[in-house]
Amino acid sequence: MPQALLFDIKPYSINDGPGIRITVFLKGCPLNCLWCHNPESISPHTQKMYSKSKCIGCGTCVENCPQNALILTSDGIVTDHIACNLCGICADVCPTKAMEMSGRPATVEEVMKVVRRETVMMDQSEGGITISGGEPLLQPDFLIELLDACGREGIHRAVDTSGFVKTEILLKVSKRTDLFLYDLKIMDPAKHMKYTGVSNEKILSNLKILAESGAEINIRIPLIQGVNTDEENIRETAAFIAALAGPPKPVNLLVYHNIAINKHNKLGQAYDLTGLSEPGGEEISRAIAIFADFGLQASVGG
Repeated sequence: MPQALLFDIKPYSINDGPGIRITVFLKGCPLNCLWCHNPESISPHTQKMYSKSKCIGCGTCVENCPQNALILTSDGIVTDHIACNLCGICADVCPTKAMEMSGRPATVEEVMKVVRRETVMMDQSEGGITISGGEPLLQPDFLIELLDACGREGIHRAVDTSGFVKTEILLKVSKRTDLFLYDLKIMDPAKHMKYTGVSNEKILSNLKILAESGAEINIRIPLIQGVNTDEENIRETAAFIAALAGPPKPVNLLVYHNIAINKHNKLGQAYDLTGLSEPGGEEISRAIAIFADFGLQASVGG
């Protein structure tokens, strides 16, 4: 039975597809977007997160660490990352949850037990399950088995993807998916490489192929002032989406925010905000109007 590395399961989600949903977050992503609001999703490995503001200095984690990898200092808990084997005992015993583990293995049946507890809520709201990340298609065996399990129980299935995956895997997943939430970042290839670390060629190619397959697709666009809110990029994006096969695709504009700072701090990572800012109402309204010019309905959120 395949396992996947998860970093979160969130019930009562209202921004990851229709209705009230349960969103399952798989760890690991081939992109490294500078604005990512879930930086713990990028690494395909388990990570430890530490919040100094929650730490009360009780030393419980230090006393219980079997590797003696933790030291209590005047500046909080310091981890010897060479000695630490990420066993997670420190997070288990921490009374304030100052220590957290991001990434735990789970089987499909373990996830389905959580999903089944929410079926009444999903049925009443015409919701379902959304598998997100990271990039869920990086763990295809688990993803496909989970989608099949949900399909057998009549649960609506959505997959949130960057599109930077093997085409054959994407099409295999599409046969088991009711809705794709497909991310588009930037149309200019050089800027896409600069801000995400990868080319957008496969992403755009896969989106065309997916649309031609007849899949239901919602386009998601992170809207970041200084990165992709310029009129040239919005018009190029709108023209590309409007030319896709099938009916017009809804466009969800995801307005940038900097809440990831706290998560980067927990991971002990630097976070460079240079050039990134939240777009104002004028930029958002202009983007919505441009999409409308191309016959596309764009809205904030979703």
